[in-house]
Amino acid sequence: MTGGGLLVAGTTSDAGKSVVTAGICRWLARKGINVAPFKAQNMSLNSFVTREGAEIGRAQAMQAAAARTEPSALMNPVLLKPGGDRTSQVVLLGKPVGELSARGYHAAGRQERLLGTVTDCLAELRRTHDAVICEGAGSPAEINLRRGDIVNMGIARAARIPVVVVGDIDRGGVFASFFGTTALLSAKDQELVAGYVVNKFRGDVTLLEPGLEMLRQLTGRPTVGVLPFQHGLGIDEEDGLRVSLRGTVRESSTAPPHGADVLRVSVLPVPLMSNFTDVDALAAEPGVIVRFSDRPEELADADLVVIPGTRGTVKALRWLRERGLARALLRRAAEGRPVLGICGGFQLLGERIEDEIESRAGTVDGLGLLPVRVRFHPEKTLARPVGAALGARVEGYEIHHGVADVTGGEPFLDGCRVGAVWGTHWHGSLESDVFRRAFLRRVAADTGRAFVPAPDTSFAALREEQLDRLGDLIEEHADTAALLRLIEDGVPAGLPFVPPGAPS
Repeated sequence: MTGGGLLVAGTTSDAGKSVVTAGICRWLARKGINVAPFKAQNMSLNSFVTREGAEIGRAQAMQAAAARTEPSALMNPVLLKPGGDRTSQVVLLGKPVGELSARGYHAAGRQERLLGTVTDCLAELRRTHDAVICEGAGSPAEINLRRGDIVNMGIARAARIPVVVVGDIDRGGVFASFFGTTALLSAKDQELVAGYVVNKFRGDVTLLEPGLEMLRQLTGRPTVGVLPFQHGLGIDEEDGLRVSLRGTVRESSTAPPHGADVLRVSVLPVPLMSNFTDVDALAAEPGVIVRFSDRPEELADADLVVIPGTRGTVKALRWLRERGLARALLRRAAEGRPVLGICGGFQLLGERIEDEIESRAGTVDGLGLLPVRVRFHPEKTLARPVGAALGARVEGYEIHHGVADVTGGEPFLDGCRVGAVWGTHWHGSLESDVFRRAFLRRVAADTGRAFVPAPDTSFAALREEQLDRLGDLIEEHADTAALLRLIEDGVPAGLPFVPPGAPS
């Protein structure tokens, strides 16, 4: 096999495209196939920095881990980072190139001009890999956006690769969604749709089979997988504007605490929250309970409060003050109760923020809990730092416009600590196992909890287990022979047209 390809589309957002793409990547990698993920355009506030210093969506970084390959900018050439309901920062080939409104991005053929860039990236991946598994975005049947589409049927048609459509049966209406998605596509787009994948099925699959046969008769296309509903599946989330305040952490560890007490962690769901995946490593620890809290009284029993990253530091600061959370944080600091700010959460803990870039708010007073002054620069810092803290080696990654001038406190991962208040620009630091355990021991000491971190929790191993579960899902519940034929042989000939269709 050389340069085979497949696009995983979906009937809706959150149908399961990211999970299915990752699962196919892991299944192929376990077969010894050199595979890479690809998403032409991603909208996400959860991003990652590659070794060459490029910013891509975290979902593609995790799909690269599933494929057992190094993530690169080629895998996500266009990343849109929302700054509000109508504007986004455009990141092209890993570097920010400006802010655009949704109308501005879609106007004047801007997306069509990016099609050449994304097809070049896909072609390079296909040249250097046996197979590339592409992920679509939203639905391919968003006919109002089809003309400028570069991530669904646009890239599939340009690269001439087959498409499978994923539908979430747990939502209901999956047969109508499959049929309607296909029928709304133009004849030339329909030529590429080769089959369907039912996701999150509960119950006896034999009861579903008559419907699958009727769908085949109606569309001329097979269902190539019925994936069962399984708790705790998923990879790093994409859409930071659609985060549930209490549903972001998929499943905190159910293992009992290693010591006598648990530790309770409250994460503040600040506006434009980014890289909230930083707390996944805490949730993986036995005896650590992670929850999202947006009211001051919900922080009363928290042993640690985490303020995550945000694409709107000044907006997040205003939100904290409006809700009374700022006062709660000041009380915690005065009482010596732990607070951790990461990236934007670190910046707002400082004394002053000068922002003419992100919010254009000018100079704003921070919470004053750390001796830090932040100035936003046009050039974004994208880095993969390595350092040490609490006697342990730490790896992380940085994504920020704000530059921190630290004038005091105890140094901490290029940030600082004063008392029980900690601040750093480093995302991902809590994934370093020895450091995470040392940090949690310090939190337990500050709060008088008889909490003891488990000595053998490996976040990397847990992530590998998760990715293997996704590979198992495909291997055990999909028609892998049919998927392999599509990847190797390309678009099947003679797929029928499903009326009414949409104009090309």
